[in-house]
Amino acid sequence: MTWRRLLLLVPLVVALAAVNALVQRSGVGVGEVGEVPLEAPLDRPGVGAGEVALTTLPPEAQATFALVRAGGPYPYAKDGSIFFNRERLLPERRRGHYTEYTVPTPGARDRGARRIVAGGDPRSSGEFWYTDDHYRSFKRIRE
Repeated sequence: MTWRRLLLLVPLVVALAAVNALVQRSGVGVGEVGEVPLEAPLDRPGVGAGEVALTTLPPEAQATFALVRAGGPYPYAKDGSIFFNRERLLPERRRGHYTEYTVPTPGARDRGARRIVAGGDPRSSGEFWYTDDHYRSFKRIRE
């Protein structure tokens, strides 16, 4: 791995550390072994097939999500650019409503196929979508 690729990982490592610190501070997800969760995870049957729990996404997606929520900084120049929804797979909104962010793909030589798309202001919006196949399908992210 070249030093340039290693430098791309630095913001992700920092973001993962920040997410870990927030989780530990808030106590979310912390429990005793065998403790029954208060609510079922979103990826279990009974929840819409088009949804995915944030905690079940790959670590790189969770780190990207944390960066988006924090307002950056982003490792890729195209992060934060307008997503036009040309595929019309997301709900129809005015132009400029959606923005896209790269989720790094280990081993990829380019930006890869994984993205998070945010609707509205990503720092306060609850509208996030994940694609791992370059916009062919989306799953709504539930926090």
